[in-house]
Amino acid sequence: MNPPAMTAATTAETVVPAHPDLVGASVFVTGGGSGIGAALTEGFLRQGAKVAFVQRSDAAAFCDRMAEATGNRPLFIRCDVTDAPALERAIADASAAHGPVTVLVSNAANDVRHTIAETDAAAWEASLAINLTPYFVAARAAAPGMRAAGGGAIVNMSSISYMMGNAGYPAYVTANAGITGLTRALARELGPDGIRANALMPGWVLTEKQISHWATPQDLAAHLDKQCLKRHLEPADMVGGCLFLASGASRMMTGQALVIDGGVVVTG
Repeated sequence: MNPPAMTAATTAETVVPAHPDLVGASVFVTGGGSGIGAALTEGFLRQGAKVAFVQRSDAAAFCDRMAEATGNRPLFIRCDVTDAPALERAIADASAAHGPVTVLVSNAANDVRHTIAETDAAAWEASLAINLTPYFVAARAAAPGMRAAGGGAIVNMSSISYMMGNAGYPAYVTANAGITGLTRALARELGPDGIRANALMPGWVLTEKQISHWATPQDLAAHLDKQCLKRHLEPADMVGGCLFLASGASRMMTGQALVIDGGVVVTG
């Protein structure tokens, strides 16, 4: 199959550069059939990559849409990322189908709102089991294949929530701080094998879930007031940064956190 066109973007307003080294690359995305993950899957497909992704719910219809839209069909593997052996098997299956995974994007997460008072030890562990532990499990499972292939790129989707010290979901905030720490540890340990690890840290991205659950007009206005750029973030806004971190364009970048938030977090 010929590679799909690599100039189209996921939204009319977004321009995504072509990364020739991603053509034919074996890419694995967790939570790649909805929300930000779906935009990332589409972005890699449009680059001509061989994309496998996992999620709990059925994604056959999404795969059909992607095949029609991009000319490149992703491999969907149904998997609960909190099941470590299942996640490891999914990465093995993706490697068998597409060759060793050389781009791992850990994206699956659940930012359900909760307070400290209503979060007992079991709920705390359950949150970390989806929002942090799979990032380690996936990296551990993918690393041997990357090493054998001569290198690879790990992109861990984090969040600015811990940088802002946000209230309303303490376990989720803690997990995202942990993702950044894990990313740095992976970069240091795996770097000698040519494996890079970076975190991508979105601001408030208005996925369908966010809009239906938490995006009240008042909260949207308050958040937009914090942004330097006065447009709400869409899933497509994460694609360019993720492709950059996955590609040779960032070949000497590792252990870093790339913030894409419209200018909420500003440092200097």
